[in-house]
Amino acid sequence: MSPELISSTFLLLLVLDPLGNVPFVQSLLRDLPAAGKRRVILRECAIATGVLLAFLFAGDRLLAVMHLSEPALEISGGLILFLIALRMVFPPAGHGAADTPARSEAFIVPLAVPMIAGPSALAMVLLASRQSGDPWLWVGAVLAASTVNTLILLISDPLARLFGRSGMEAMERLMGLILTTMAVQMLISGLKVAFAA
Repeated sequence: MSPELISSTFLLLLVLDPLGNVPFVQSLLRDLPAAGKRRVILRECAIATGVLLAFLFAGDRLLAVMHLSEPALEISGGLILFLIALRMVFPPAGHGAADTPARSEAFIVPLAVPMIAGPSALAMVLLASRQSGDPWLWVGAVLAASTVNTLILLISDPLARLFGRSGMEAMERLMGLILTTMAVQMLISGLKVAFAA
């Protein structure tokens, strides 16, 4: 794997936040048997991957139709990532799996969209489609990050038992700190280009 592919995959994986979604998945699918959980997770992750790839290829046309500039997209993407990162580092009161109502089976909403393919991930692939000279690099990043995300969600039960709730929260806060730095860098880059023009 090239360094660009590794960094793109890592950044997208931070935004997808599979570890932070483990309690949500457990709560949402707690009434399903193990085989049913695996089937739903695989299906919803595949749908989310398709949505991300669609935004990756259609993103440039969407930006052209809406007359959005690259600095505007980069600044707005940085703001979205920053807000998501803040929620990861400082979760709101009452945030947790216990607050999610149980359902027999999820279909597209809320597991595929917006939990996996959420606003921040869609904004990132839209920005990538505008900035990247090699869209296939981001196709590889989306597929690699989605694969890792799927594998983590498939082993959500043993992960939750291994780390416990406090361990999962600590890991999510660490990922949030890293994502905050990346969001600030996006803001700085966008503002530089905007004011230089």
